[in-house]
Amino acid sequence: MKDKKQFSTTVGGKTLTLEVSSLAGQANAAVLAKYGGTVVLTTVVMSKGDIDSNYMPLKVDYEERFYAAGKIIGSRFIRREGRPSEEAILAGRLVDRTLRPLFDQRIRREIQVVVTVLAIDEENDPDFVGLVAASTALVISDVPWGGPAAGVRVAKIGSSFVINPLNSELRKPEWIFDAFVSGTSGKINMIELAGNEAHEKDAIEAFEKAQREVDQLVEFQNKIVQEIGKTKANLTLFEPDAALRSAVTSFLKDRLEEAVYHRDKGEYHNRLGALRDNLFAHLVETLEKPNLKIADMLFEEAIDHLVHKNVLEKDARPDGRRPDEVRNLYAEVGLFERTHGSALFSRGNTQALAVTTLAPPGAEQLIETMETTGKRRFLLHYNFPSYSVGEIGSFRGPGRREIGHGALAEKALRPLIPLADEFPYTIRIVSEIVSSNGSSSMATVCAGTLSLLDAGVPLRKHAAGIAMGLMMRDGKNYKVLTDIQGPEDHHGDMDLKVAGTEDGVTAIQMDVKVDGLTLEILERVLAQGKKARLEILAFLKGVLPGKRETLSRYAPVIFQTKINPEKIGTLIGPGGKMINGIIKKFSLTSIDVEEDGSVFVSGPDRKQAELALDEVKALTREFKVGEIVEGKIIKILDFGAIVDLGGGQDGMIHVSELKEGFVKTVAEVVKQGDFVRARIIRADADGRIGLSLKQV
Repeated sequence: MKDKKQFSTTVGGKTLTLEVSSLAGQANAAVLAKYGGTVVLTTVVMSKGDIDSNYMPLKVDYEERFYAAGKIIGSRFIRREGRPSEEAILAGRLVDRTLRPLFDQRIRREIQVVVTVLAIDEENDPDFVGLVAASTALVISDVPWGGPAAGVRVAKIGSSFVINPLNSELRKPEWIFDAFVSGTSGKINMIELAGNEAHEKDAIEAFEKAQREVDQLVEFQNKIVQEIGKTKANLTLFEPDAALRSAVTSFLKDRLEEAVYHRDKGEYHNRLGALRDNLFAHLVETLEKPNLKIADMLFEEAIDHLVHKNVLEKDARPDGRRPDEVRNLYAEVGLFERTHGSALFSRGNTQALAVTTLAPPGAEQLIETMETTGKRRFLLHYNFPSYSVGEIGSFRGPGRREIGHGALAEKALRPLIPLADEFPYTIRIVSEIVSSNGSSSMATVCAGTLSLLDAGVPLRKHAAGIAMGLMMRDGKNYKVLTDIQGPEDHHGDMDLKVAGTEDGVTAIQMDVKVDGLTLEILERVLAQGKKARLEILAFLKGVLPGKRETLSRYAPVIFQTKINPEKIGTLIGPGGKMINGIIKKFSLTSIDVEEDGSVFVSGPDRKQAELALDEVKALTREFKVGEIVEGKIIKILDFGAIVDLGGGQDGMIHVSELKEGFVKTVAEVVKQGDFVRARIIRADADGRIGLSLKQV
């Protein structure tokens, strides 16, 4: 490649190489990043002119390519990439959430960052590579940006902390948690953690180790900028008209606080809406052709300033709560007779309705993406309909936000789900956010816990989640808020969601609107969050202390057994004839057979499922020499008799084994229809079984 320059450093004991060349030369900047066998191309493009917008127009796209993993996947008719997978959406959000706070929000040029995965080695996560490449592309380009930034994955495995662990290391039974932590020099601005009841102090130690790695990567990028960085473009930053700003400020001065500070969300919106209408009418009357879109932005800016001021100076929250106070809690379970488990959880105006469905193992979701091929037996889906915030909208399937919130809640509950050996069901939770006023993903964790227990799932422990906020001024003066809602959520400087049990954390997700947070602030946030989590857990236990003793009568019954894998063909039969015959005969839901010989018999009726299980056992039974068996004589031959052993198997009693001494004819000892007990004297590999009456 022409004009190639390479820069290398070591991260987690492996070499990271960033390459800048003529590749993707029409972009403002492009970086090819390599880490192990994983290769990512990241490009940055900025439009030539400003657009009419009241926000900074940034797009971050994360593009998976099947060829990166040496796969050709998709349906038989469409063998190409289409809609991004959940993994791609979550990876793109991870990069976006790190980069976005570091842009000047007054920029009105369209900016697009595209991360394209060109190769993966199945051990080194492309998230880390893509983020470093994106940051480097931005800082060496002419796009104004407040980086560099970087992120690493840090895991606690046993007693050790590992930087950028291999994917195989994360599957070890000693795994306790792993977190992707990103930020700038000395500050963290994004966290995504999954844990198995991790301790808060261990999480803080992990963040500290990640910060050291981030600092080194920032310094590494600064050296690259010194060598090849472009001069930043001199952009015209958006500034509202001074006269319009003055008019908005003057009108709201004595009116805004009364509208914002109200405990009820409905009243809050009514008052705020009326004030906004009055403001616009005043502006139209007093100014010549005022830009009401800009006026609305200034209106929101005024709310932001007021909420910050009152929290920092007076500990005054819009709904009157103390900084560490949780809103009123309410919950009920068993809402619907026909569903397998259900629960409604409310925290203030936020309501999550969770419904659990149990299904046989065959209902597992098959996963085939660039990074993953496998099955998923626990699923959590999150829906956020427009009516939950009193709006009208279209239903077009889950968006990025819904996928992200659902993934977070699923991550919080997954470590508590029983293993398939203990509870062989496929489990799906659907969370319907029927009313929202902040922290709906954490309400989903609470509702999901109750719904699982209502369904009879032997959950290891109760789990709960809480959303923590922050109001900050000048990077030093700050207040931590528990259970953020309304204007605190919209105008606050941090949204940190933390979920877990009494004994530790199972999930953390943090985003900020400032340039980042120190470890001291994070430690305080987690401590205050733990206090709230324990309070909510005590409430949940009061609603439903443990699982239901019996499953819903509408849930399928599942019986399981283990057969010799060599008998799987016998159970299935030619073209599935045998297994389908059993399913039809006993009106089953399914019979699922795994490669290791595990067999799951599922059906709506317990008695029929038990009879089907008996037939499966009989069909796949392995007879041993010396074993005593019973059966009916079904055929008389000149040289012996055939005994039905059940399950489609039979054995033969040779005439010499009918009794001691000479036997002239078989019929003088046994007749067709007789029920006999015999000893197995031969069991051949081909299934032929020899029996003896005289040896019983």
